[in-house]
Amino acid sequence: MSRIGKLPVELPEKVQASLTGDELTIKGPRGELTRKIHERVALDISDEEIVVKRQSDSKDDKSLQGMTRSIVDSMVEGVTKGFSKKLEMKGVGYSATLQGKSLQLEVGYSHPVVIDPPGNIEFEVGKKNTITVSGNDKQLVGDVAARIRSVREPEPYKGKGIKYADERIRRKEGKTG
Repeated sequence: MSRIGKLPVELPEKVQASLTGDELTIKGPRGELTRKIHERVALDISDEEIVVKRQSDSKDDKSLQGMTRSIVDSMVEGVTKGFSKKLEMKGVGYSATLQGKSLQLEVGYSHPVVIDPPGNIEFEVGKKNTITVSGNDKQLVGDVAARIRSVREPEPYKGKGIKYADERIRRKEGKTG
């Protein structure tokens, strides 16, 4: 079993953490993140680190401790460095443009698909049909990237569609005559 939950989360110099009731707030140079902490987990916050403690040695409490520790670590990384996901588009006539802060996708439908960024999410469109989704909240960045990918998922025959930059599409052989 993993021992991730026992490791302390180190706080860099410019990051401040506070616990009000069951809500953890972390402030840093890139902004502020707030998350509700489960009642079966306790946090010890000092100037240099956050330690996650569990109530008992049950399997559920151990898994909650590890998950909470990973979430807190992601929050600290989000307010210091941030997160980003790259997506690639492949297909004839497929394009992505920015309309203000919104992302407009032309992916073979009769209408353009417009995606508005929630929260502090930012879109960036590169030259070769690449889209970068960036923000402070790791979960929100992943959700928005998955929503963009679901507009036109890659198909296995020609590989057309929107895929993650590091994703490999399993190709199928077409019909044989």
